[in-house]
Amino acid sequence: MERHVSMEEISDGKLYGLGDMVRADCGGCEGCSTCCKGMGQSVVLDPLDFHRLCLGLKAEPKQVMAAAVDLHVEKGIIFLSLKMSGPEESCLFLNEEGRCRIHPFRPGFCRMFPLGRFYEEGGGFRYFLQVHECPKEPKAKVKVKKWIDTPNVKEYEAFVNRWHDFLKKLERALQEKNDPAWAKRANLRLLEEFYLKPYTQGEFYREFGERCKIT
Repeated sequence: MERHVSMEEISDGKLYGLGDMVRADCGGCEGCSTCCKGMGQSVVLDPLDFHRLCLGLKAEPKQVMAAAVDLHVEKGIIFLSLKMSGPEESCLFLNEEGRCRIHPFRPGFCRMFPLGRFYEEGGGFRYFLQVHECPKEPKAKVKVKKWIDTPNVKEYEAFVNRWHDFLKKLERALQEKNDPAWAKRANLRLLEEFYLKPYTQGEFYREFGERCKIT
């Protein structure tokens, strides 16, 4: 999902690449789980997030979809997000000690936080520090690549760009067609092709690319 806000209001005014140092390290979030509560539908799951969740939970996509995911629509496109529960609207995977039960296969949103992505006009993106989102202090400097803790990070960033472009094209198509029936079919196909249809373990990026070509 995109936010249309002033970067001056929400960031330190800088953009970061994988090799840059950023003051984002919260020391393992010891004793703090603020960012795992009250997040509403903001912890959006892309196809890789959902695939990792299925593998980590050792569950079928339909089971994970039913048990751990909320669906919502923005700009005509259906999005998946982690469920929140209880009076504090805590992440479903937060344990009684306030620790993450899925940390090894947590979503990309959680891996970045408190960083966000800034998509640039010519394509691609860089990272920015959200200065009002994480209350835990002091924060130490850490290399962006280490902070997001993602294997095959260049391949991962290429995937993020491709998924972003795919959603932007779908958004434009929905606006041009302005047809509720077509929108419903497009969203059902998006769910089926990119989320409910399992990926072969170790072949996600290749299979994702193939599905983009035919969808």
